[in-house]
Amino acid sequence: MIIAGEASGDLHGAGVVRELRRRRPDIDIFGIGGDKMQREGMRLVYNVRELAVMGFWEVIQHLPLLRSVERTLGALLTMRRPDVLVLIDYPGFNLRFANLARRHHIKIVYYISPQVWAWNPGRVRKMKGLIDKMLVVFPFEKQIYEKEGIDVEFVGHPLLEELYEPQSRDAFCKRYALQREKLTVGLFPGSRKQEIERIFPVMLGAARLLHAEFDTQTVVGVAPVLDADYVKSFLRENFPIQLIFNATHDAMANSDVALVTSGTATLETACFRTPMIVVYKTSWLTYLIGRMFVRINTIGLVNIVAGRQVVPELIQYRLNPRRLASAAADLLMDKTRSREISDNLADVRQRLGTPGASVKVAETILSMAERSQGATE
Repeated sequence: MIIAGEASGDLHGAGVVRELRRRRPDIDIFGIGGDKMQREGMRLVYNVRELAVMGFWEVIQHLPLLRSVERTLGALLTMRRPDVLVLIDYPGFNLRFANLARRHHIKIVYYISPQVWAWNPGRVRKMKGLIDKMLVVFPFEKQIYEKEGIDVEFVGHPLLEELYEPQSRDAFCKRYALQREKLTVGLFPGSRKQEIERIFPVMLGAARLLHAEFDTQTVVGVAPVLDADYVKSFLRENFPIQLIFNATHDAMANSDVALVTSGTATLETACFRTPMIVVYKTSWLTYLIGRMFVRINTIGLVNIVAGRQVVPELIQYRLNPRRLASAAADLLMDKTRSREISDNLADVRQRLGTPGASVKVAETILSMAERSQGATE
């Protein structure tokens, strides 16, 4: 059984499903995932589109649905008794479900750690005895779990195996009817609707100001889980925008500056060394509660991996179209600073390890499944 409750989990989980089926074509994989995991051969009980909520108040609003999902999966756990439960990120739900699985003596692998270093380091102690194997994607996480005596392995970040050689500037501009000589602003608003609704209008406002002042052109990397008509509903006719579907990495690589919603997309952008501004905005209740618990001074993964702030961040009340446009203009006009950021992002990519995370994760799962079967025979 695999539980991946968000679009990023579907992306990274798809590689694991593929490697599992490559090694064991007869394997039965079921649970929560997305279209990508389904295409690789996983049977979906729920799709991530039904569960992609984030934030304290937002989760409270969806509690009836989440409880119903939990009960259904609990019943499946009892009836099917999987050899291994694989949890991918999505900590609020997954850690609760891990407690239930432990009561049924199911082996548990956790892939892509909860961000305990940001929220609650004390949670690591609670995970001891709950998780059989922790597979982390950032090198600094290994020490956190080792300190508490949890079996942990750094496998590298899975996005490295999802990268491809992007289109050249000429090919990209030709494909999307863009002008090669114009500065290109890339917008990457995220995959959750609650993020889109709060952040995308601000990005569009900033892009509109940049177009008016510098005659920039704007591209939007649309997450695959989003409906095209939904994204188009935010657009107006007052300046040109090119929506990019199923080619987000091409858009990242060919943008002169990227406005990126905080999350894995910041690391993806870093892999192409594109100067960026990390942005985020949530409900005020979620933000105020978060301020009480967050233990770090920066939220962008790209800055966290770097160990310092290498790209600007505009969060909550500081995020508005004019301020965002001003920060982007600084990066577009100051070539020296842009080159410095680009060099720092090259170091971030190096810290993510080497490709092959999905292979390592699949091998760990199969090894644990074989031990689990041996113990019951």
